[in-house]
Amino acid sequence: MKLSISSFLIVLVLWLSCCSSSDETADPNIGMEEEEMQETTDGVAQVTNVSVSGTDDQYTFSVTISSPDLGCNQYANWWEVIDLDGNLLYRRILGHSHVEEQPFTRSGGPVSISADTEVYIRAHMNTTSYGSRVFRGTVSSGFIPENLSIEFAKDLEEAEPLHTGCAF
Repeated sequence: MKLSISSFLIVLVLWLSCCSSSDETADPNIGMEEEEMQETTDGVAQVTNVSVSGTDDQYTFSVTISSPDLGCNQYANWWEVIDLDGNLLYRRILGHSHVEEQPFTRSGGPVSISADTEVYIRAHMNTTSYGSRVFRGTVSSGFIPENLSIEFAKDLEEAEPLHTGCAF
């Protein structure tokens, strides 16, 4: 069977996009377009993609964040899963800046929720607090980008666990 050059290129692009994705077992959910991401990262950390694997009460979240990290003086220091009432369900502490790795993805868990529990996933910056670009959804239906007031459940900035410093 002969393939034309254009058919070969299409197959190659599809194969590369498949192979370059994370090795998570769950399908990745919808992410933000690059232009949209750039519009929302002015001085704050923003969630740009979320994928989930696991089972009820044992989910692992992989969260992609875009942030204007400059080093330990300015960096995204955690991402968290909260319910729609503003209760902290899980927080993934980020122990260092990601100056040369933007956007970056970090996984965390287990997150003890059911597949139908609706949650927000948001990021926090050590200097500017929460970003307004979050993802909202459920494990069963997926997560989509949404804007959330940076004042929503802002008191969680004082809730444990808290970051204890920046490695680099």
